[in-house]
Amino acid sequence: MSKFSYSILGTGALGGFYGAKLQKAGLNVHFLLKSDYEYVAKSGLIVESKDGDFTLPQVNAYNDVKKMPQSDVVVIALKTTQNHLLPQMLPPLVKDDGVVLVLQNGLGVEEEVAKIVPNVSIISGLCFLCSNKVGAGHICHLDYGQITLGEYASDYNPTGITDNMQHIANDFANAGISIELAEDLLLGRWKKLVWNITYNGLSVILNARTDELMSYVHTRKLVEQLMYEVVAGSKSCGRIIPDSFVQTMLDYTVKMKPYRTSMKIDYDERRPLEVEAIFGNPLRKAQAAGVYLPQISCVYQQLKFLDEKIRVRTQENA
Repeated sequence: MSKFSYSILGTGALGGFYGAKLQKAGLNVHFLLKSDYEYVAKSGLIVESKDGDFTLPQVNAYNDVKKMPQSDVVVIALKTTQNHLLPQMLPPLVKDDGVVLVLQNGLGVEEEVAKIVPNVSIISGLCFLCSNKVGAGHICHLDYGQITLGEYASDYNPTGITDNMQHIANDFANAGISIELAEDLLLGRWKKLVWNITYNGLSVILNARTDELMSYVHTRKLVEQLMYEVVAGSKSCGRIIPDSFVQTMLDYTVKMKPYRTSMKIDYDERRPLEVEAIFGNPLRKAQAAGVYLPQISCVYQQLKFLDEKIRVRTQENA
């Protein structure tokens, strides 16, 4: 039995699903919640899953980081639009020899975390998960669920497979979560962006689900073009993604159940979009290496316009 304890920062579609699976497997898990704290504290979590439904009638629920105990592994499952809160959240929660497990999309997030808590191990999990939060404490897992783990080192130098990676992988595997271990986190990040940049961006701009984007010849062509630009961005950072990986992502999405991406859900709910982490940071990394990615830049500028409208409207209604 693992001796690791876990704190989940962000009990939504992703953090709630993985945290609930860990608790169901017998691990000590603590959940930070916001809007549905009172409901979850009283009634627990409900998970509808393609792998089997289950309920956790009682969970360790908190609405204040200061009330949470320190944990061996602090899981960041917040949207990157909330990362400005991390300087207040992380230092009280992470043990000196602990681990921060970053379950976030985009590029460069580990560098931010390292500045806040420099004396801990930082591991990232690249999540291939179709999951939605459909109500207070109620998560619906539609498809997939695999996580690729990689450890962060300065300048994203490859670390190989570390003991902490293996320990966390064993915990997640024992909870029924498929795990792969990556020796090179930066390569893993760019591979994830092949899917995230393409489908998150187009789903918002074109108001489309993944199946719709793959059903029409012109949008499918655009999907492929964007994916190959991500491959070019990765190459500019010294990481080679084979063409076969693009085809794998295309096949993966065709087989996927019709899915509304996380960015499309945020847009529909008029929440701030993760534009900088998923689009801005990769563009800047590539441009610093002298590589311009015109189609991704075009998508980025459109998303910045839409995101700014959401933020202005939110401020007006505050």
